[in-house]
Amino acid sequence: MWHYRRYGVEALLALGKKAEAIQYAEASRGLNQPDSPIDQVCEEILISSGLHDEAYRRYGLSAAVGNSYIARFRAVAKRYPMMEPSQILSDLIATTPGEEGKWFAAAKDLKLYDLALDLANRTACDPKTLTRAARDHLDQEPQFALGCAMTALRWLCAGWGYEVTSIDVVEAYDRAMDAASRLNNTGSVNDQIRQLVESNESAPMQFVRQSLLRRLRTH
Repeated sequence: MWHYRRYGVEALLALGKKAEAIQYAEASRGLNQPDSPIDQVCEEILISSGLHDEAYRRYGLSAAVGNSYIARFRAVAKRYPMMEPSQILSDLIATTPGEEGKWFAAAKDLKLYDLALDLANRTACDPKTLTRAARDHLDQEPQFALGCAMTALRWLCAGWGYEVTSIDVVEAYDRAMDAASRLNNTGSVNDQIRQLVESNESAPMQFVRQSLLRRLRTH
């Protein structure tokens, strides 16, 4: 068990046998053995030897831990400050096929706004996260804010979101119209939203349509 074998790794390191320590750690993998702690130990050994490129290539992405996707990105970026953050993000995205939308916040924080919207539209992204992003970027990046709000509405219409209420739907709509106002495009955006919420009769779509009934009547 790794719980015991890690002491063997420490003993080899105490003897200055770093290569053997990595080999011993790698040989500890198996059924019910945790990969992440083993990756972290091997990564640390390589980094301590100045082998940052090899450490990143072999363990940097798998060793990263965090309670969110953006926390994982920050953990990797902190350990490899010599690397371009955009490259780290790209590599991390590639490790989670089918979950691209969960990297939206990391791309947004890097001000990679086109990438952030692309990720949010590729796979499900939390509508509330998108609405907050729209609110926070209304003045500096109105086009991005509009994209965030419209994507939030699209995912709400598809039934995504945790404990969603009509207030969340209305807020996404309002942020879209706020951004549209800054872009002098309110009529077109309102028409796009109307087409979206009338595109089918699914239960989530009806919920969104009912939530926006008063807003759509006044525009």
